[in-house]
Amino acid sequence: MVPASYYILLSGLLFTLGVVGVLTRRNALVIFMSVELMLNSANLALVTFAMTRQDVAGQIVVFFVIVVAAAEVAVGLALLVAIFRTKHTTDVDEIRALNG
Repeated sequence: MVPASYYILLSGLLFTLGVVGVLTRRNALVIFMSVELMLNSANLALVTFAMTRQDVAGQIVVFFVIVVAAAEVAVGLALLVAIFRTKHTTDVDEIRALNG
């Protein structure tokens, strides 16, 4: 069996990669993917802690996080498509001003 510390280390690395993606990228799709990577790394940590405690509560929280992440993706992509139709770009620096 793989030790829980490996899963936590992987979760931390994935979360760090997501933070770097959010802070350095300008494409809105890549930023959404980085946020999803951060949410999934938090899910991995929650499942790992639930596994070590032999408790189901962590897995229930992960289910709700996945539901919220799916709703966030649906709303975020709908907003991105609407902005792309008006501004013709997904560069977040160019779509800062939403008026006009």
